[in-house]
Amino acid sequence: MATVSRIEWTQHTWNPTTGCTKISPGCRHCYAQIMAKRLQAMGMPGYDNGFGLSLLDNRLEQPLCRRKPTIYFVNSMSDLFHEGIPDRFLDRVFSVIEETPRHIYQILTKRSDRLRRYFAGRTVPKNTWLGVSVEDRKHGVPRIDDLRKVNASVRFISAEPLLEDIGEIDLGGIHWVITGGESGPKARAMKAEWVENIHRQCKRSDVAFFFKQWGGWGADGRRRAKKHNGRAFHGRIWDEMPHYAGGTIVASSTKREVTGVA
Repeated sequence: MATVSRIEWTQHTWNPTTGCTKISPGCRHCYAQIMAKRLQAMGMPGYDNGFGLSLLDNRLEQPLCRRKPTIYFVNSMSDLFHEGIPDRFLDRVFSVIEETPRHIYQILTKRSDRLRRYFAGRTVPKNTWLGVSVEDRKHGVPRIDDLRKVNASVRFISAEPLLEDIGEIDLGGIHWVITGGESGPKARAMKAEWVENIHRQCKRSDVAFFFKQWGGWGADGRRRAKKHNGRAFHGRIWDEMPHYAGGTIVASSTKREVTGVA
């Protein structure tokens, strides 16, 4: 079933597919792989294959059953544009999205080339936010150009885990940037100046900036539990969200409320 999420920038997760394969350095310590193996051991439906790719037809209609306007992160346990997912299944996913304009759907991928090709002959539903992962210069930054070629109401970047200074980037056509450090026992450190570089560019380009977490390494470069490193950057919490055409995202203390989505 779709579940309430602890991810700071969304409300619920919806996983019509589970499982994935690693394609770039940001995947190295994949939280979804660890979680999938745990859920498989618990006998949880949808994880019979562990982290092997699975298409779950029985989950497709879950958002149809929820009347309250909700922000869904689609495929927190997979990549919707994985090469093993056929276009006809993607068509069914986006059909559900179109049938539920009361919801907002956030879709994040590392497979930006597939994203671009899929929407070359299709229209992105207005309630769909499309994003790409940008963990470094070599693999992540080129994905931004693919994203920019897709006509979405909101285009966003997730620079998490941020693995290096990504330099100057073109934020033209980008509405939102999420940054964050890696967590877990093998977390790689994120430096404060890398975040500062992105924050400065967002401010200059009037792009919403969301700082998710320091992760396993604090701003002081010391290793400690994620919860102790916290989410503060420059002495405050950065939970900026993009405005949605036809509606507004209004921040509450921990999650966002969706209003006026049409």
